[in-house]
Amino acid sequence: MTAQVLNIGGRRFSRPWALRRLATLKRLDREARLRILAALPPPAVRALFDEWWWQAHGGQIEPPAGEDGRDWRIWAIVAGRGFGKTRAGAEWVWQRARDHPGARIALVAASLDEAAAVMIEGESGLIECARGGEEPRWIASKRTLIFPSGARAFAYPAEKADKLRGPQHHFAWCDEIAKWRSGGTAFDNLLMGLRLGAAPRTIVTTTPKPVAFLKRILALPRCVTTHGRSDENPHSAEDFRGAMREIYAGTRLGRQELDGLMFDDPEGGLWTRGILDGARLMGAIPAMTRVVIGVDPPASATGDACGIVVCGMGADGIAYVLADVTVAGLRPEGWARRAAAAAADWGAQLVVAEKNQGGDMVESVLRGVDSALPVRLVSATSSKAARAEPVALRFETGKARLAGRFAALEDELCAITYAGYEGEGSPDRADAMVWAMSELLKPAGMPRVRAL
Repeated sequence: MTAQVLNIGGRRFSRPWALRRLATLKRLDREARLRILAALPPPAVRALFDEWWWQAHGGQIEPPAGEDGRDWRIWAIVAGRGFGKTRAGAEWVWQRARDHPGARIALVAASLDEAAAVMIEGESGLIECARGGEEPRWIASKRTLIFPSGARAFAYPAEKADKLRGPQHHFAWCDEIAKWRSGGTAFDNLLMGLRLGAAPRTIVTTTPKPVAFLKRILALPRCVTTHGRSDENPHSAEDFRGAMREIYAGTRLGRQELDGLMFDDPEGGLWTRGILDGARLMGAIPAMTRVVIGVDPPASATGDACGIVVCGMGADGIAYVLADVTVAGLRPEGWARRAAAAAADWGAQLVVAEKNQGGDMVESVLRGVDSALPVRLVSATSSKAARAEPVALRFETGKARLAGRFAALEDELCAITYAGYEGEGSPDRADAMVWAMSELLKPAGMPRVRAL
């Protein structure tokens, strides 16, 4: 830490002198520290609180280099609400700005509004964490925060992932990453542009949620994770901590949001990993009496993912997921050809496609690649959970099974809850599977429409 003169109440002290006193203060118990702080004039207290290193607790403390001598590249603070994640993130960014004049720093939140309200202007944000004499300048119209050193931080919304395609940075701070929409794309774009300087680094601050995208980040080889509970923050109000314990202690929500624990399955999920593992067939697949292809068309014609899942009714009376041939990055003719090829490969008797996203266009583009393709359009008139619930019940009771492993599809299924979809992006694969399974699981004798 560079030497600097502190002006406290008109008296001048060197920073080394102040740091020695802080080291002594840190060794005292909390009660003794509070008594000493209460006796100091406000300018002195402010100067003490400018020094973050002695206030950081537990999971807020930056991890050291790994045993192999290689520093981490991503530091993830996964902790409960009120733990102090935002303060830790802001202080980490400030230190990078002080140590690296002219640095370019990315600030990424779910939306620009959240980046401004929490990361920049919030009670524990970058402006509030400035030391005495430091005056950062926030230019909202340019979504840019200018630090006294000349370093600049740029706010980005994760919901517009392409905004991160192109810009380069030395450092990045990603906040509440578990709630980002299109999170995987935004984070990948960010990492690919994190290439300035000798040691680019990212800090991630988030409350845990069981989303596949967050799990993927935490599993990266140079990602280190620190944890913490809400009640570990000595600066939060005791009344708040007590109230949270009274209301949520022992509940799943409390363990996730307050204790910072990561669960494999979201609360209220229609599928769980256990259900899917129990419904998995790894041996020979029985003969199929009927095969249906489910298609969930993309919402636009610019290359979004198109869910395409093959399901069949076995001779044993059990419905099986046979293949997931979902595609992304193709225009309508491209995904239609893939669906038609799947129908030919599996000898499907019917292609069931949702028409909400494209109406008659969906049928015309499918028939355009194969005029003999048996197509039936269906409408999503109910919620995802309502459509999926009967299918999920079949998996739970052994009347539907997975003929193998389908990692991406299973991630989506486990993110469908009664309250809505809690995964990343849109559950294209899961929707396609539900349409196909719903057709196969209709009660015997119900008339089916086969388009010729």
